[in-house]
Amino acid sequence: MTMVDSPSNPARRRFLTGAATAVGAVGVGFAAVPFLSSFQPSAKAQAAGAPVDVNVGKLAPGQMTTVAWRGKPVYVVHRTERMLETLPDVTDKLRDPNSAVTSQQPPFAVNIYRAREEHERYLVIVGLCTHLGCAPTYRPEVAPQDLGADWKGGFFCACHGSKFDLSGRVYKGVPAPTNLEVPEYIYVTDKIIRVGSTEEEMA
Repeated sequence: MTMVDSPSNPARRRFLTGAATAVGAVGVGFAAVPFLSSFQPSAKAQAAGAPVDVNVGKLAPGQMTTVAWRGKPVYVVHRTERMLETLPDVTDKLRDPNSAVTSQQPPFAVNIYRAREEHERYLVIVGLCTHLGCAPTYRPEVAPQDLGADWKGGFFCACHGSKFDLSGRVYKGVPAPTNLEVPEYIYVTDKIIRVGSTEEEMA
C-alpha cells in the first residue's frame, strides 16, 4: 500500500507543504497586528488632548452647556446682562476677586468677567471644584432658600459646600482654596469657541 506522503506522491506533498507555509504566514501576520498597532496612538488618546469646538449660537441667555475636554467637564455659560451687572456686588465676599492666582486662568481672563472682554457674556470654566474635584452645580437663580438671600447666582459644590460666583470666583469661608480654572480658548467665529487652543497656535 502506498503512503500519502511517500515519494510516490510528490504532488500531494508539495500541496501540503505549501498549505502549511501559507497558514503559518497568516498566523504570523495576525500575531504582528497587535504588536504593530501598539505603536499607533489610539483614537481616544488622540482626542484626549485635542481642542474642542463649542457652538454657542443656540445657547440662550442664562443657559449653560457642558463639553468634555482632556477628560474634564468644561462649562460654557451664556450670561445675561443682569448676571454681569451683579458681579461687582459680591466682590467683598470673595477670596480672590481680582484673579491673583495666575495659574487659574490665562492672562486674558484676569478681569471681573474672567473671560475675553470682547465676549464677556460667555464664561468658559473647568467644572471641577478646586477643593477635591467634585463637579459644582450651576445655580443661576437669585436668593434660593438653600443658598440664602445674598446669593446672586453662581456655582455650588454639594460635596463640601464650596461656592463660586457667576465668574467662577470662590467665596470666602469655604473649603475650595482657589477660583475655578479658566482654560485656554479662542473664538474661531463669533459663535464658535475652541477650548484648548491659543491665539498663537492659530496664527
